[in-house]
Amino acid sequence: MIGPQRRHPGELEADVLAVLWAGGRALTPGDIQRALGGDLARTTVNTILSRLHEKGVLVRHRVGRAFSYAPAQEAQDAPGLAARRMRSELEKEADRQTVLARFVSGLSDADEQLLRSLLADGDGAADGAAGGDGAGSGAGGGTASDGGGRADGGGRGDGRGEGR
Repeated sequence: MIGPQRRHPGELEADVLAVLWAGGRALTPGDIQRALGGDLARTTVNTILSRLHEKGVLVRHRVGRAFSYAPAQEAQDAPGLAARRMRSELEKEADRQTVLARFVSGLSDADEQLLRSLLADGDGAADGAAGGDGAGSGAGGGTASDGGGRADGGGRGDGRGEGR
């Protein structure tokens, strides 16, 4: 159980990111410590910043003998950070097609249509993944277990509109 003085896992990282997003410029650990209220040790702030940098969420630049930190390009805001996390999870798996098929099969109909629209418009940076007209027929075969469609029989296929 987490005591009254202890933060929930990830809460401090979220707080640090919120400070950086609001700052609009690269900040030093001291700047961030002051923005968080100053009750944290500088070493704690440095540890969180180092971990976020190692994860690729932050970039850092040397300022004298210290560093200043800013969100990485793909983590400029909460949606960018969520997208980065999704890509990171996808990159951990060798069978990307099955992972993506299962991801799509779990989407609501509205989210699936939004994704199809983004892919068709090219805003999804999915370099030709929309295929054909990008709209897709939604008539793909298979089951959720083989990565080819939905377990409920909706059969979304592979998202390319080809119903492979």
